[in-house]
Amino acid sequence: MYPAITIKRLVKTYRGNASPAIDRLSLSIAQGTVFGLLGPNGAGKTTLINILCGLRSFDEGEVNIYGYALPRQWKEIKTLIGFVPQEIALYPLLTAYENLKIFGGIFGLRGAVLDNRINELLSQFGLEQSKRRTLQNFSGGMKRRVNLIAGILHRPKILFLDEPTAGVDVQSKNVILESLREMNRQGTTIIYTSHYMEEAEALCSHVAFIDEGSVVCEGNPAEMIKQQPGCTSLEMLYLQLTGKKLRD
Repeated sequence: MYPAITIKRLVKTYRGNASPAIDRLSLSIAQGTVFGLLGPNGAGKTTLINILCGLRSFDEGEVNIYGYALPRQWKEIKTLIGFVPQEIALYPLLTAYENLKIFGGIFGLRGAVLDNRINELLSQFGLEQSKRRTLQNFSGGMKRRVNLIAGILHRPKILFLDEPTAGVDVQSKNVILESLREMNRQGTTIIYTSHYMEEAEALCSHVAFIDEGSVVCEGNPAEMIKQQPGCTSLEMLYLQLTGKKLRD
């Protein structure tokens, strides 16, 4: 069985920067995991996610997704992945339903199949009564839920999430996390970034700490905590390994 994602010696340097954003990074992510990419601001997490989603090029290294090479086999890869960015990537003057019709169409869904899938997910995320309202009138938590639905309409094999619960109310956060757990139980591999260490510890079966574009350590959260003297939580381990210096 192929790993979901294999990354070998990946390098990405932005023009005008002396140091690489991604510095000879290697990772193997197994199918069926909830894999947390954790690290301070500027560590390279979002750059890595953007590369894996085909949104940025890279300078050196290899990336394989379900055995397909990026970027050469992007056509095959793009049907396998879903991406939910940290920013709300929706049209504010359109309704929730209209937004999801557009995103479903991008993924090749049409007619009754698309309508049924939209209604199923709106119901699952508690938005069925609001589907004809424009996004500009939604709360932050409601927008975040529609943002997530847009990324999973086509049932991706791999779902990339960049800060999926940032700035949402407790109820929305609970619905999002429970839905992610259920998707994972059904076989979806989830790649997740967050600054919420408690949330990552509860959700992720595997995590990698990234700093200055490289992997600092990786493993099962509970086992990593156990192996580090004096650690009782993922947050304590994170601070020990990445330091307490503020990052901007």
